[in-house]
Amino acid sequence: MNKVVRRFRTLPIRTRLSLLVAAAVAFAVAAVSVSCWFVVRDKLYDEIDNDLQSSIGSVSRIDVAAALGACGQSPATGPLGPRSDSYVQIVRADGEACPFAGSAGTVAVTDSDTAVAEAPQEREFTLRTGKDSDGASVRVLTTALVVKLGPGEQYVAEDSALVLGISLKGTQRTLNELALLLLIVSGIGVVGAGAAGLAVARAGLRPVDKLTEAVEHVARTEDLTIRIPVEDDSEDEVARLSHSFNSMTSALASSRELQQQLIADAGHELRTPLTSLRTNIELLTRSEETGRPLPEADRKALLASVKAQMTELAALIGDLQELSRPDTGLHTGRTQVIAFHDTVESALRRARLRGPELTITADVQPWYVRAEPSALERAVVNILDNAVKFSPDNGTIEVELTDGVLTVRDHGPGIPADELPHVFDRFWRSPSARALPGSGLGLSIVARTVHQAGGKVTLARAEGGGTAATVRLPGAPTAPPGVV
Repeated sequence: MNKVVRRFRTLPIRTRLSLLVAAAVAFAVAAVSVSCWFVVRDKLYDEIDNDLQSSIGSVSRIDVAAALGACGQSPATGPLGPRSDSYVQIVRADGEACPFAGSAGTVAVTDSDTAVAEAPQEREFTLRTGKDSDGASVRVLTTALVVKLGPGEQYVAEDSALVLGISLKGTQRTLNELALLLLIVSGIGVVGAGAAGLAVARAGLRPVDKLTEAVEHVARTEDLTIRIPVEDDSEDEVARLSHSFNSMTSALASSRELQQQLIADAGHELRTPLTSLRTNIELLTRSEETGRPLPEADRKALLASVKAQMTELAALIGDLQELSRPDTGLHTGRTQVIAFHDTVESALRRARLRGPELTITADVQPWYVRAEPSALERAVVNILDNAVKFSPDNGTIEVELTDGVLTVRDHGPGIPADELPHVFDRFWRSPSARALPGSGLGLSIVARTVHQAGGKVTLARAEGGGTAATVRLPGAPTAPPGVV
């Protein structure tokens, strides 16, 4: 059985659907056919039984006397008339059968017949299917032998019973023909159902075939621009699957485009520090090979440049690693409830070290959020670094955290209105900032981290000049139970 099930599961879906439809129809047709055959058989037997019962009262004294006296030698006819398929006989209590003249034969006597003969007053009649002397099937009625003496006069014969029978050859022939007809009709119905099931399966699975061809095409050519046409008003499962496939390929195409763009931008950004490093190292190498040492001031400048380029390269690689992490939001195991105000204070300490000549004021109120601690601190540090980078000498940076809203305001040149939509793009840098250190990934990391924490970040021109960065994070002013 398990082998059959496993074999069935290996068949194509349309074949399985066709077989299942054919099997279901075969079961239904078989049930209807068998029920119909039994209903017709019972109806035919009922008609025969009614004929037998209506013939009970036509037995005459002469017929009985002839049957009992000569045991079938009397020329009289039985109560069923001259029917060639009728059986009429008297059964005695000892089991002897005395057929009437004209009877089609002798019906085999059973215990139920002799029981009626022994106690005719206790049994009205019995019906059964028996055999005659030739082994043919006979429908048999056995009842008490009531002999009519005259008008209104009759008596019940003792130790005798009347047996009436009708041959079932014609009935069985009719039933056999009906069975053959039902079998032929059932076979045609099953074959037709199988063909219809195959046609329906092919029509129903045609969209699945298209989807399969599309998937195979994508796997073969890596072409993510392919789409499966779907009717706008279709809402069935196949349409939903097609919509999902189209959405998936669109997302994959967008992801591939972003990946290619990231690789191209990363290569462009890496080229600058690597070129500078190679140039400085070649100068140092040439100096050693030629034996003409560089002046000490130039040598120190070269080494300082190499160190700066290595630092920039390391920072760029770190930013790329941060952006390459999957954007799983709050569903990672690294997130936890943290004190946002402590994170801001830590970032402020680092910012004051990077801009010792600047005045950084802070008004930080308690606020607890759910985020990744290191990523959130890096995002705040990036915002403060931008403020430090673009603040004028001896300038002021104002930091405020109130009700989960962090605002960082500098008094630098500000960002032109036409550049604001691009500030969070990867590797985008303002023309005025391209001469300054940086990779153009800082604000992209900020936007990503804040989004993962369920918040929102914006940059806008501040009144009176400068830039105001605003970060809004969901949370609470008090720590949840169990958080210190």
